[in-house]
Amino acid sequence: MNILVTGGCGFIGSNFILYWLKRYPNDFVINLDKLTYAGNPQNLSSEENNSHYKFVKGDITDDRLVDELISKVDTVVHFAAESHVDRSISGPSVFVQTNVLGTEILLEKAVKHKVKRFHHISTDEVFGALKTSDTSKFSERTNYNPRSPYSASKAGSDHLVRAFYHTYGLPTTITNCSNNFGPFQHPEKLIPLAITNLLEGKKVPVYGKGNQIRDWLYVEDHCRAIETVLQKGEAGQTYCVGGLTEDILNLEVIKLIIKLLGKSEEEIEFVKDRPGHDEKYSIDWSKIKNELGWKPLHSFEEWLKITVEWYKEHQEWWKKIKNEEWKRYYQRQYDQ
Repeated sequence: MNILVTGGCGFIGSNFILYWLKRYPNDFVINLDKLTYAGNPQNLSSEENNSHYKFVKGDITDDRLVDELISKVDTVVHFAAESHVDRSISGPSVFVQTNVLGTEILLEKAVKHKVKRFHHISTDEVFGALKTSDTSKFSERTNYNPRSPYSASKAGSDHLVRAFYHTYGLPTTITNCSNNFGPFQHPEKLIPLAITNLLEGKKVPVYGKGNQIRDWLYVEDHCRAIETVLQKGEAGQTYCVGGLTEDILNLEVIKLIIKLLGKSEEEIEFVKDRPGHDEKYSIDWSKIKNELGWKPLHSFEEWLKITVEWYKEHQEWWKKIKNEEWKRYYQRQYDQ
C-alpha cells in the first residue's frame, strides 16, 4: 500500500505514521506537512533513513503539489487541520482556509487519480455540546451543531467528504474522534499542559470551575481505529471513536495528573472560562465496536499513567516548544 498522510508531523499524524510503519514495514508512506507551530519533524526522527518513508514540506491548499503526490498513492489518510479551539476564536480565517479549502483540493485530486480509499479524520466537536446533566451520547446519527470556528470548519470538511462519495463515487470513510492524548501532543492542550506545567513547578490553569466533561481517547487506540476502518470499514460510512465508558470532569483529569506526579491540588489555578466553552462531549462508539471489532486496549487511568511517564522522560522535546513565542501565547491566553 502507498499512503499519503497529510499533517503527519502533527500529534496524531506522527503517531499514526510510527504505528503504521512498525506494523506494515513494506508499505510506503508520504508525509505532507506544512510545519506550522503544531508540526514537529522531530516526532519522526526515527524514520529519517527509512526508505519506505518520505517527508514533503508543503500545504494541502497547494493544488499542483497535492496533484503530484496523490498521483503516487492509492490511499489518503487526512489529518492535516488547524485544531485548537482557542486559536480559532482569535483567528478563524486560517481554519476555513486549511480545513475546508484544503480538504476540497485533496478530494478533487483523489477523484482525479482514482484512489482506493480516502480516509478523513474529524472530531466529535462537529456535533456541538451536551449539557453536563445529559446522559445521551454523540453517535453517527447525531445532527451537526458546531459551536466554534474550529468545529464549524471541520463540519464543512465532513460534508465535503460525504458529497464527494455521493457525487463522484470516491470511496471515503470518516472517523469522528474524541479528545486525543498521548506522546508528542503539543503542550497547548489540556493534558500535556497540566503535565509539563507541573514538571516545571508552575500552576495548572483550569477554565471556569473545571466542570467540563470530555471523552478521552489514547492516540495509539485512535491509530488502531483508523487501521481497522481502512481494513474493514465500508466506503461512505462514518465511525465515531471514543475511549471512555464513564464521564469524567476536566478537573478530575487534572487531579489524577497531580496525583500521578505527587503534587498538591494547590497547584490548580482557576481562570476565566473561554467564550462559548462546550460543557460536555460524550461518544457512543458502539458502531465501530459491533461492526468492526475495535475497542480501546486499556483504561483511561492506565493510558494517562503511560502519558505522564512519557512527558517525564522526554522533557527536552517539550521544553523546546515552550519557547518565547509559546510564553507570549500563554500569557495572552491565561493571564487574567
